[in-house]
Amino acid sequence: MSSTILIAEDEELARKNISLFLRQEGFRVVEACDGKAAIEAINETDFDLVITDLKMPNADGLAVLNHVREISPSTFVIVTTAYASVESAVEALRLGAQDYILKPVLFDDLSRKIHRLMEYKNLAWEIQMLRRELDRRLDLSEFVGRSSAIREILGLTEKVAGADSTVLITGESGVGKEVVARLIHSKSSRRDKMFLPVNCSAIPDNLLESQLFGHVKGAFTSAVSSQEGLFQRARGGTIFLDEIGDLSISLQPKLLRAIETKEVLPVGAGQPARVDVRVLAATHRDLMKACEQEKFREDLFYRLNVINIHIPPLRERREDIAPLVDFLISRNNAAMKKNYKGADSAAIRTLMSLPWKGNIRELDNVLERAMILGNGEWIRIEDLPRTADDGDNEALPARPHGLKSALKAYEKMHIEYVLKETQGNRGEAAQLLGLSRSSLYRKLESLGIEKNDNGAP
Repeated sequence: MSSTILIAEDEELARKNISLFLRQEGFRVVEACDGKAAIEAINETDFDLVITDLKMPNADGLAVLNHVREISPSTFVIVTTAYASVESAVEALRLGAQDYILKPVLFDDLSRKIHRLMEYKNLAWEIQMLRRELDRRLDLSEFVGRSSAIREILGLTEKVAGADSTVLITGESGVGKEVVARLIHSKSSRRDKMFLPVNCSAIPDNLLESQLFGHVKGAFTSAVSSQEGLFQRARGGTIFLDEIGDLSISLQPKLLRAIETKEVLPVGAGQPARVDVRVLAATHRDLMKACEQEKFREDLFYRLNVINIHIPPLRERREDIAPLVDFLISRNNAAMKKNYKGADSAAIRTLMSLPWKGNIRELDNVLERAMILGNGEWIRIEDLPRTADDGDNEALPARPHGLKSALKAYEKMHIEYVLKETQGNRGEAAQLLGLSRSSLYRKLESLGIEKNDNGAP
């Protein structure tokens, strides 16, 4: 994928000549006739490189440079100047420009500097990917996200990991409840022991009791030998009871006894067996409501719910979608023997606008399909399915056809969402958005978003 470059130059002839040269070099080029137009272009498009004159009307090159640093820190900047003073070049470099060129611009010099920067950018990306992969191998969890909800959950896992109390993890299907359970186990003193997941909804009741607590020879027709249950096999490890809300009412008192007494009674046995195991459980059901309907025992609910960790659905933490996309693409690359770099900006924006009723599991399925049908380098918006609700046949949400209007509509929607999440705190919202406070104020005004501190937009 060729790089996209913005040329900000008020002298039309110089701007046209540079643009023509760069297009012949294979770059995509956008032109801006002054600093104000350049800032507007930066708000609307992701550029790999900005080449800006230092002396321009409406806003000078340093203003453009500062705006790039605020809005798109990964974009490189080269400044050009006819005022060959060391001070102006040093100031631009101090503010974050990667290089400078004196006018009149020599195309050979410009080409050499651009290709050097693009090579450096590609190398930096490869190093970042290698570090991310190394970090992922060192971190036994796959819990990815940067929302306040995820940060709170990570903080909770740190606190509860050292205890031996039961933890009930709640949330919709596909949000990553087992991942949180594995994370707790990996941080606990039991991390060198086994982690045994059990899906309570996938095993028939008559087999689940034997699988959990074991059985003795002759306990039932097919019991040709005695067998330990998972509570015994764990031997100091952790059992994760997924979909605990589907556990039959007949098995619930036996599970309660195992948790409270640290003993299990194998099917057909006359004597209980001592066990050393930590129990983590998860469900997508409302267990309080199930207790009211007498479908779930209150005493078992309170025993499981010593610590509750609730994982919000993906649609309520959209800022986690971009890092999740990066993680899932990287993981799928290894499994599918692909080499995707990621999803482009348009695809990311589309993915962030979807309801994700199936949460991370649905997102992973959509990305896997896109990686099969895509070009092998970047996932594009045209690679995404027209339906993304696991067969519900709901089309992608309607949005403006014009790219500028669509980006502006998305930007407004996302800023309003972050402001709502921070309860109108502009300082916290600006930090989450990666903006300075003043930049956020300008965006609120330009997008027509009215709000007061500590109030919803």
